Amino acid sequence: MVVIPAIDLKGGKCVRLRQGRPEDQTVYSTDPADMARRWEAAGAEWLHVVDLDGAFNKRPQNTGAIRKILAQVSIPVQLGGGIRNEETIDDYLGLGVARVILGTEATKRPDWAISVAARHPGRIVVGIDARDGQAAIEGWTATTRIGAVDLARQFDGSDVAAIVFTDIQRDGMQTGTNLDQTRALAEKTEIPVIASGGVSTLQDIEQLMQLEPLGVVGVITGKALYSGTLDLAEALALCRGQQKKSS
Repeated sequence: MVVIPAIDLKGGKCVRLRQGRPEDQTVYSTDPADMARRWEAAGAEWLHVVDLDGAFNKRPQNTGAIRKILAQVSIPVQLGGGIRNEETIDDYLGLGVARVILGTEATKRPDWAISVAARHPGRIVVGIDARDGQAAIEGWTATTRIGAVDLARQFDGSDVAAIVFTDIQRDGMQTGTNLDQTRALAEKTEIPVIASGGVSTLQDIEQLMQLEPLGVVGVITGKALYSGTLDLAEALALCRGQQKKSS
């Protein structure tokens, strides 16, 4: 299982939100590219970058900061937030983004997302953000009647590289991951799952590792790294089998 540091961009800065609320933010750096270098130096194999302004405004907003991140690191970057059409996808892939994350549009138009994934096999990720088990869209400002598991199953057999599953109510709260929903999703879909939302300590990583046989291949963590409750090097060592699990 891979531990993936998150860099959320708002106004060109590296921030974290609580439960996705733009009015409840903490700024951790005014230089996101420097933060990206820091995580790469600590051993990160991937970076998870989200254009929060893009998610709220339905179009890319932090392209300058994204370009700087891509120029400063050599590890692959997966990017989401405000990606609503193929032109934007092509632009980001052309800039050097390794994988593009489709959230709102994949929920609204799964057939379209599947066709885009066929054009770019292995480079399209579907982001499923759930509130009480139902998929949320438009920067988490609206909740649909589509169940997260039902949505995920629509992408089985496609060229979608992975599903990023986020429990909104736990995101930025450091209350532990939603193991039950993550397990349910992983059990019901053929696509690899990356868990997100609520990671606080090394114990949370250990618990998610138990789901690896079901297809949970990664975990995204942000606030725990920035606040210091989780050490990236320790988490990476644990997942690589270089450290004994705590009891």
